[in-house]
Amino acid sequence: MIPPLIFIAVWRFFIARGGGGPQGALSIGKSKAKVYVEGEAGKVTFNDVAGVDEAKAELVEIVDFLKTPKRFTDLGAKIPKGVLLVGPPGTGKTLMAKAVAGEAGVPFFSISGSEFVELFVGVGSSRVRDLFDQAKKQAPCIIFIDELDAIGKSRASSGFYGGNDEREQTLNQLLTEMDGFDAGDTTVIVLAATNRPETLDPALLRPGRFDRQVLVDRPDLKGREAILNIHAKDVKLSEAVDLKQIATRTPGFAGADLANLVNEAALLAARRNSSKVEQQDFAEAIERVVAGLEKKSRVLNDKEKEIVAYHEVGHALVGAVMPGSDQVEKISIVPRGMAALGYTLQLPTEDRFLRDEAELKGQIATLLGGRSAEELIFGSITTGASNDLQRATDLAEQMVTTYGMSKVLGPLAYERGQRSNFLEGGMPNARRPISEETAKAIDEEVKSLVESGHQRALAILQENRALLEDLAKQLLEAEVIEGPPLREQLKQVQVPADGHVVKDAELTTV
Repeated sequence: MIPPLIFIAVWRFFIARGGGGPQGALSIGKSKAKVYVEGEAGKVTFNDVAGVDEAKAELVEIVDFLKTPKRFTDLGAKIPKGVLLVGPPGTGKTLMAKAVAGEAGVPFFSISGSEFVELFVGVGSSRVRDLFDQAKKQAPCIIFIDELDAIGKSRASSGFYGGNDEREQTLNQLLTEMDGFDAGDTTVIVLAATNRPETLDPALLRPGRFDRQVLVDRPDLKGREAILNIHAKDVKLSEAVDLKQIATRTPGFAGADLANLVNEAALLAARRNSSKVEQQDFAEAIERVVAGLEKKSRVLNDKEKEIVAYHEVGHALVGAVMPGSDQVEKISIVPRGMAALGYTLQLPTEDRFLRDEAELKGQIATLLGGRSAEELIFGSITTGASNDLQRATDLAEQMVTTYGMSKVLGPLAYERGQRSNFLEGGMPNARRPISEETAKAIDEEVKSLVESGHQRALAILQENRALLEDLAKQLLEAEVIEGPPLREQLKQVQVPADGHVVKDAELTTV
């Protein structure tokens, strides 16, 4: 009795997976792509996308070809068969693809890379074939594959060639469909999105398949303001709200981050029973996104609060006189997030894309300002500076091994390969094989940079000890110091008489 029961159970499983019925049992290999017709896709246009003007300009050509292909074909031009949208998460890659379909007014097939791969071998390649068959029947059209790296990873990544796993068969079928022997001239354009382009198979990226890579990067100041204007259309804003100022205070935010910021500000306004969203709601929303929620239940004793106050004021005083440093906007000893017992908020006055050696050394000194203040006032140090030490050490190591900012080691890169431009905050690559002498020299240079920053911070705080103590007392009373009052007091910070803060080349004598 058992073997027939097993057979019936397996058969019922296939029927359930296929949607029921005898024909449904065989539909497991059918594509699961969602199809948006012209009316639905037309809800999203390029007017709904901001902050990525260069990417939009690249994709306008795709739209023009889908609308008026004869203008291109008469000249003998061929439109790219595939366009790969590359960028960090949340920058609007999927939104850009929908906008292309909405502008062109053509069918839009949307599917995720993970939906091709199943437990059963051969299902993924079957779904790829079915997807392209459906698309060719509705050409001209667009196929959008989100998270392409789910099926497009390099076939050499497993350490050997010629595997027979499901993912590799799916990738091979995709390669054939995009530029196979019988691909024909059917107008099917493939858009794909990924935030890990370095993992994709080289065969996918060659001309004839994904001809173009369009970078959808984080927006600049002007782009952030445009994105905020789009997301704020449906929000009741107070007349006093300055979106340009908010854009200035949100460097590094992607489009999804800004959308979340506007929503958080609206929620905070609703919590206050306010009829409109005020500027203060946006300020609080930025702090919630950057530093986390206020932990009102985390009560520090008086000694700990005093240590945190001096620690944060130390960061602020050192950062106020560093070359190229961001403007200190707020000091707080209100615990936030999972670990922050206090924080110093520095906001840039402009978008910066390059930092010189003096500015990086200034960042190291600023990071060590908190620990130096504890050492100067209390004569001992606490565990509160652990994150500062880690960041300062990482930055110093990058200066030596990545940026070539070491006179001892010279302009050489000791990291293996390049860091990804898209995965900020990711794990660094391992060092390339080096000798013991070189490794020792790297460690000594890193230690020298960090120790120079430490001595630099101590010199500044010693010179401004009275101001350090005064600001710390104010912070203990008010818990938060921000805005113009804080900036006016930080203007009083004095540079040590020997001028080492300004003449960065003399730092080794501090």
